[in-house]
Amino acid sequence: MKSLLIVCALILMSCAATPSQKLPVMQKNAELLVSQGQGGTEESGFRIIKDEKEYLAVANSGFQLIEEGKNPASNYPKFPKDKKVVLYNLGGFRSGSHTISQIKNVSVKDNVLYVEVPAAPPSGGMEIQVISNPWFMFAVPVDYQFSSVQLKYSK
Repeated sequence: MKSLLIVCALILMSCAATPSQKLPVMQKNAELLVSQGQGGTEESGFRIIKDEKEYLAVANSGFQLIEEGKNPASNYPKFPKDKKVVLYNLGGFRSGSHTISQIKNVSVKDNVLYVEVPAAPPSGGMEIQVISNPWFMFAVPVDYQFSSVQLKYSK
């Protein structure tokens, strides 16, 4: 039983993206703030984060591996006050490799915010089989007006 728990812990540690990793700003109109492999919702969808208090609440509520005694939000970038922050849940997956590592482009058309992200690499055989609920937060210019968000995967 003890060895099973150790194996499960190792699998979870290998799947979780750490917020302390610096994620580059890929375009001047979009900024990837945080990307996590766990802690999102079963259903895909988005919500706009209104203020720093809500931003920190999301940071503190998700599944993540942290150092004992440290606040998980301390590794997150500062809340951008001059941008609109969006939390996007990717939904549920049966493997642990579904995280967003970059935002290639964003655009708004007909009240839809299109977010272009890299397609997941093709499976090379064996994968870690663990239920994951990845999510990410990103910032766009405050003047972007949209009522839905759609991901576009590209190579």
